[in-house]
Amino acid sequence: MHIEQHRLANNIRIVHKRTSGAVAHCGIIINCGSRDEGEDEQGLAHYIEHVIFKGTKKRKAYHILSRMEDVGGEINAFTTKEETCVYSSFMPEYYERSLELLQDIVFESTFPSKELVKEKTVVIDEINSYKDNPSEQIFDDFEELLFQDHSIGRNILGTPKHVKSFNKKMISDFISRNYLSDEMVISSVGNIEFKKLVQMIEKLFGHIPKSNRTKIRSPFKNYQPFHKEVSHSGFQTHAKLGSIAQKATSNKKTAMILLNNILGGPGMNSRLNLSIREKYGLTYSIESHYTPYSDTGIFSIYLASDKDSTQRCISLVKKELKLFCKKPLGPQQIKKGKLQLIGQIAIGQESEVNLMLSIAKSILLYNRIDSFEEVKNKINNVTPEIVQEVANEVFDPSNLSSLIYST
Repeated sequence: MHIEQHRLANNIRIVHKRTSGAVAHCGIIINCGSRDEGEDEQGLAHYIEHVIFKGTKKRKAYHILSRMEDVGGEINAFTTKEETCVYSSFMPEYYERSLELLQDIVFESTFPSKELVKEKTVVIDEINSYKDNPSEQIFDDFEELLFQDHSIGRNILGTPKHVKSFNKKMISDFISRNYLSDEMVISSVGNIEFKKLVQMIEKLFGHIPKSNRTKIRSPFKNYQPFHKEVSHSGFQTHAKLGSIAQKATSNKKTAMILLNNILGGPGMNSRLNLSIREKYGLTYSIESHYTPYSDTGIFSIYLASDKDSTQRCISLVKKELKLFCKKPLGPQQIKKGKLQLIGQIAIGQESEVNLMLSIAKSILLYNRIDSFEEVKNKINNVTPEIVQEVANEVFDPSNLSSLIYST
């Protein structure tokens, strides 16, 4: 995988993979998310992601939305705990059109007062919609409890109270603190010569003032396990178990990814799915997740079941976790796990929009991009002993937390 890179004089980085496909993808990824909000700014990063589409110095909201759709393209955005991304998909002949629009909405948005008021209602509706979906709400509630009193644990969407308080000055202050040129990557996957792409970006983004991050993110410390059960009105009981896990720069991260994938990853042959759904038929949905952040990480297991089966499901989950801790994986088990993970990564890279986002994130986090062969080698170098060591760190029963929505 040949990736080309360039850095503008203002420190905005460019990363590009040339392809021959009929569709191109380009985005601006900023190292700024909900964890960078102050106490009174909860939900502001996500709210800004909404309102940057509502007007610029030369475009109204309708013209922003129509600019790419008029030529069959798309424009979209998302916010995570550590990133904000605005990106577009389009036919390659519209590269300059897409880049110009991205520059306009990220750097020239005017945040019209009328639109700010209107979008608050939209965001509050989005917040309230999660209350109708306990299988999603439990993820946010679990992280808030696990990262208690730390910004990384807050709901990305914020609260209705905070969203109602947002104003243009708060938006401006947040952007000036966090939308910094040395924390931005312009990522591209598409059929365009790199030299031509750089020339377009120099023309459109070269005048952006150079700016550097001065405020260091406060690291998360002092994890305290918890066990909480709350009532809800649905038919199913929902449960989350988990703990803190390896951070993104940990030398054990690859082992944790492999361990999670074997335990409860997307494959129907995951240990949790085979032992709890297929063998006993106790749950329709069971899965595990590992999310590494820049200074910490989270591992969790989610399941939904009939209320009479929940405790048995949890006991079976803990039994599976204990097996990983007691003895290393056998040669065939770890070989199959590695082949499955490598294959999933290969398939994931077939999605060029996912590739565009992943290479940008790699530059933001590590200032490098591993080739597929390098990723394969890292996975193949994981030993059963390292997997067992990670399992004992993360699955230690005294460190596990739980949250149950009971009926």
